[in-house]
Amino acid sequence: MKLTHIFAVLLIYLAQGAIGTTDPNDFRILTDFRNGLENPDLLKWPGSGDDPCGPPAWPHVFCSNGRVTQIQVQGVGLKGPLPHNFNQLDKLQNLGLQRNHFNGDLPSFSGLSNLQYAYLDYNDFDTIPSDFFNGLRNVRVLALDDNPFNKTYGWSIPSDLAESTQLVNFSCSNCNIVGEIPDFFGGFRSLNMLRLSSNKLSGEIPSSFRGSTLHVLLLNDQEGGGLSGSIDIIATMLELTQVWLHGNQFTGSIPGNIGSLTSLKELNLNRNRLVGLIPKGLSDLNLESLNLDNNMFMGPVPQFKSAKVSYDSNSFCESNPGGQCAPQVSALLDFLHDLNYPEKLISRWTGNDPCEGPWWGISCNSKNEVSIINLKNLGLEGTLSPSLADLPSLLEIHLEGNYLHGVVPTDLTLLTSLRLLNLSGNNFDPPVPVFKNGVTVVVSGNPKLDPSSPPYVGPPVRPSPNEPPSNGADSSARKGSGSNSHTNVYNEPKSRVVAIILSAVAVSAFLAVVLIVVYCLKKRKQTQKKPRGGIVITPPKELPNSHNEVKIEIIDALSSFEAQNNSYNTNPTTNNNTRVIEVENLVFSIDVIRKATNDFRKENEIGRGGFGVVYKGELENGTKIAVKRTEAGPVCNKASNEFRTEISVLSEVRHRHLVSLLGYSVGGNEMLLVYEYMSQGALSRHLFHWRRLNLEPLDWEKRVCIALDVARGVEYLHNLGHQTFIHRDLKSANILLDDDFRAKVSDFGLVKLALDSERSVATRLAGTFGYLSPEYAVTGKITTKVDVFSFGVVLLELLTGLAALDERRSEEKRYLAEWFWGIKSNRGALIDSVDPALDAKEDVHESIYVVAELAGHCTARDPSNRPDMGHAVNVLTRLVEKWKPYEETERFCDDDVIGDTSLGLPQLLKGWQEEGDTRDFSGASKPPGMPDSFRSADAR
Repeated sequence: MKLTHIFAVLLIYLAQGAIGTTDPNDFRILTDFRNGLENPDLLKWPGSGDDPCGPPAWPHVFCSNGRVTQIQVQGVGLKGPLPHNFNQLDKLQNLGLQRNHFNGDLPSFSGLSNLQYAYLDYNDFDTIPSDFFNGLRNVRVLALDDNPFNKTYGWSIPSDLAESTQLVNFSCSNCNIVGEIPDFFGGFRSLNMLRLSSNKLSGEIPSSFRGSTLHVLLLNDQEGGGLSGSIDIIATMLELTQVWLHGNQFTGSIPGNIGSLTSLKELNLNRNRLVGLIPKGLSDLNLESLNLDNNMFMGPVPQFKSAKVSYDSNSFCESNPGGQCAPQVSALLDFLHDLNYPEKLISRWTGNDPCEGPWWGISCNSKNEVSIINLKNLGLEGTLSPSLADLPSLLEIHLEGNYLHGVVPTDLTLLTSLRLLNLSGNNFDPPVPVFKNGVTVVVSGNPKLDPSSPPYVGPPVRPSPNEPPSNGADSSARKGSGSNSHTNVYNEPKSRVVAIILSAVAVSAFLAVVLIVVYCLKKRKQTQKKPRGGIVITPPKELPNSHNEVKIEIIDALSSFEAQNNSYNTNPTTNNNTRVIEVENLVFSIDVIRKATNDFRKENEIGRGGFGVVYKGELENGTKIAVKRTEAGPVCNKASNEFRTEISVLSEVRHRHLVSLLGYSVGGNEMLLVYEYMSQGALSRHLFHWRRLNLEPLDWEKRVCIALDVARGVEYLHNLGHQTFIHRDLKSANILLDDDFRAKVSDFGLVKLALDSERSVATRLAGTFGYLSPEYAVTGKITTKVDVFSFGVVLLELLTGLAALDERRSEEKRYLAEWFWGIKSNRGALIDSVDPALDAKEDVHESIYVVAELAGHCTARDPSNRPDMGHAVNVLTRLVEKWKPYEETERFCDDDVIGDTSLGLPQLLKGWQEEGDTRDFSGASKPPGMPDSFRSADAR
């Protein structure tokens, strides 16, 4: 009996040994995997005669019953393709290939029905097969981020993925997805995270997402226009904790029921086309971060309960939280609400006084009360708000030629001063309320009110929101006009309506001429008493043969100077498409500047450039300044061009990482620009001349923080509201540092106002060789990707301590960007090229690789392969956050610290723009069954 037991145990042992032997097919696939790599030695796998499943098992390989169930090689540095038969590892459950250099065609994963976790992100796979997702029924985590799949045409997520109903996390940011978001994602009840940032998605958020249990939704920074439509559906996804929608074209208002998202911690809506008032539900949410920058929000700024809030570059009536809009403004905003907040008016109805500023179509009486609303032929859609009854001073309302519908509010009959209500050419419903005698109501052209009208035709494709209203001149012409008619024209013959209108127009025209003459005489007298300064910017389409350039003219204060030098027309053309920027408060007395700089003494000289000499100085109130002064002699057109451009750009943009313009002065043949003083000077001093100037070299933390500051400043230029500024001369010499080594971009003399961020602008070649992108140097055409290339070169300078172009270097190293492309894939050579002054230890090598990789993307030869600046901000922010627990780094990198506000004049810093939070999502827990050492594989 004992012998029988011993024999049975021996059989079991032998059977277990046989089971432990690796399946031959799995063995062959692992061998193919190793043989296809360029650097297989990094795997540390034994010879081909050894058993992958052991004992002992090969490193990075995990088995069960002789079948391979896991391969974990994340971050090893492997380079090469995967074998085409990889999907024959049919017992594979967990695959970690992330953060390597795998390339070539990604093989199909069709048939891997046991696969639960697949991390393929941060590699270089060229294509993804159409049947890749077929049969992945049990997959829970799929991470495909940062792979250049099908980079020429992109790819769409196939319907096969709909079978993966167990999916918890799907992540495919920056992997060239095109088309719309598949609606099947909304039906996945187990889906917690959907990350599709930085792709080329279009369309709206699918309706299937209504009520979804998603926790994290990242759809930010889509190229080519991006996602659009309403965000109302977000308010129905009650389990959301993080939502990134920035960098798209979402429209409409923030849903009023967004306050129901009580689990929400982070919401980023930056750079969309969202409108309306901020709902109380949002302001009451206790968020960790809320970014509302660069939209078209209106009304008062509420008292937010969120820990970190940013709401710059909107159309709020005032900037102080908790304040209220003036009663007239509140009434007009309610009126806009019922018109669905038309963009063409939102951008022009700003401030807290409709009788001052760019309130298009609004005229006021001598008591600063709204008297005329003239918004005809603007394609407005919606209903007529009864809130207009809260403007008792209204004399005329012109809404003819729009697409308004609904009933005319009875409340409007309470307007005791009203004498004309023109609603012709709309689609209003009966009945029309009865107005008092003396009010002319014109409703012709409304099919439901005027039987003789042609059938109603709905609104066409919306006109461009950048087209200004066409009635500016009409509005002023009618100011103070009226009608002597006491007849209600509802259903009156058309001839009588025409006669009444012609009479009103004739009287209005006569009064307008009188008013214009009086106004001009008064203006002339004011001009003699006090010189004014202003800037006229004429859009490209208004200029003949302009090649999309922008004409910028400084009027009045500069006119006499221009007349002396015969360099520009001193009578700038102004029309409805010309924007006038008042800069009266920017004019400095030449005597004040001479006194501040000690009459431009040589010892106060701190730099020289193409424009002239820069001096430091100090005003009587203690404000330190930097003064850019032209060389003596007649002023050339180029200098005058740059002078105008610098003032125009810095008068429109305010941001903590853009050097602030304090003023300008013109006298004789001199043009002077006055800036805030940056005590540490240009970045180039600290990178290339620190030894000669007896300075301390910049450490790595400071360099990364400087790079982040610059990225934030340039991102703001590229995405200012709905305008796109291109710097064209971004370089280390134009990056200035303050006392705390915080960086600001300077020198805006070559800036171009582009039509949008994608279309190229033809222009004369300008900038600095070594920083010029290839397509700009060859064709002269620019997009924002020109600045991205220059930023990449600055990153290389921060990495290497070498200048962008140095004729003293060998031929192969002369152009820094070109030389870098030859070594960027070799990590050893990359570390060897790092600035010796850094004395870079191994603990910063990983962040050096990240910055080098970003620099490589930014300096790509093909501009379509370069990221936008928002991506650069995201990458660098992640590096900076790693250092935040350290007190010294917080001083350099925490963007909540604004710095010494005494550097600027209070009235000029009022509109200072601050960059919002751009942190990446991180923090998912490790999947079940994974060792703690693999936790970072999940943290996306």
